[in-house]
Amino acid sequence: MKLTDPTQTLAALIRCPSVTPEEGGALTTLAEMLDRLGFRNDRVTFSDEATPDVENLYSRLGSGGPHLMFAGHTDVVPVGDEAAWTQGPFGAEIVDGEMYGRGAVDMKGGIACFVSALARLIERKGAPEGSVSLLITGDEEGPSINGTEKLLAHAKAKGESWDAAVVGEPTNPAEMGDMIKIGRRGSLSGTLRVDGVQGHVAYPHLADNPLRGLVMLADALLDPPLDAGNERFPPSNLEITSIDTGNTATNVIPARTTARFNIRFNDMWSAETLADELRARLERAARQAGLRPGRDPVRYTVEFDQRSSPSFLTRDDALIDALSEAVREATGRTPALSTTGGTSDARFIKDYCPVVEFGLVGKTMHMVDERVALSDLESLTGIYELFIERWFERQRSRAG
Repeated sequence: MKLTDPTQTLAALIRCPSVTPEEGGALTTLAEMLDRLGFRNDRVTFSDEATPDVENLYSRLGSGGPHLMFAGHTDVVPVGDEAAWTQGPFGAEIVDGEMYGRGAVDMKGGIACFVSALARLIERKGAPEGSVSLLITGDEEGPSINGTEKLLAHAKAKGESWDAAVVGEPTNPAEMGDMIKIGRRGSLSGTLRVDGVQGHVAYPHLADNPLRGLVMLADALLDPPLDAGNERFPPSNLEITSIDTGNTATNVIPARTTARFNIRFNDMWSAETLADELRARLERAARQAGLRPGRDPVRYTVEFDQRSSPSFLTRDDALIDALSEAVREATGRTPALSTTGGTSDARFIKDYCPVVEFGLVGKTMHMVDERVALSDLESLTGIYELFIERWFERQRSRAG
């Protein structure tokens, strides 16, 4: 395998069926590539109650500073209906200039390009004056309990520290060079339960339909909007994702109903202040007559998921500028600096060092026939190579 060729490095990774939480040979294959480049590899498995064991990899090249981290994951989502794929999901077949396979863009492609970028840089001018590390988990697409969060703590306990990090998630909406993620919205999930009195639909005065109360409470969660957003973040948004009564009869008023919801929030909120706001809205709405004239206040409970994700914004100009310059030089595009999208493992890394995200075009991630253009692999490899070089130059300049 030629490590300077991202087509070859990606094919080797795709052929490893590493569906969460299975390692599938992906970390072994990656460790072998990094060993050839002079990295020191640390394989570690983490466990937790009621979750599967997960293997992870931390690799470092060099011993001094400055220290740049690349983070990502080799685990992939299930293939779904394999018969619906036009090419084998783990075959890494190339058709019309595109490589097919689960993880091609999310995110084995990003890892392959970073490895090839380092290989090219080392071949051209030697290893960077400092250190480069790869922090790779097998738990990003799963519960994210035995992965990046624990691997960071494990590495720190062994004396590791970092000056900056890049996460290789697919960040570009349409074309290479479209977008760099410089932060992420937070995520908070909750469960709202409304209790009523079960009864016959023909005798509603003898019952209390909890769905009437739920409609009132849900409306209070949704309106007015939580905020209007700000310069760096879009407005916070709450979505109700399910409503369930467990009732299969059409002539029975249910005894209770449950709604689940999720909020993606900007840096105008924390999980705590947002939960307080939503509790206040529910309390006010519960006392309104509305759809329940003559009834007592709605009887409800609300619980929030303890594993919320905070919003964050990276303000490291040296990191952002080095990556932006590399993108412009390689593609001719000026990337948008964005905080849109879902959560990623950057939410854990931001507690250790400044972090940004940049990877492939994400149009086919998690889809049947996930695939990546070979031209995009070449483009991302070139961007990463330029970025690594520019970032270390800036660090030396600042130190001097």
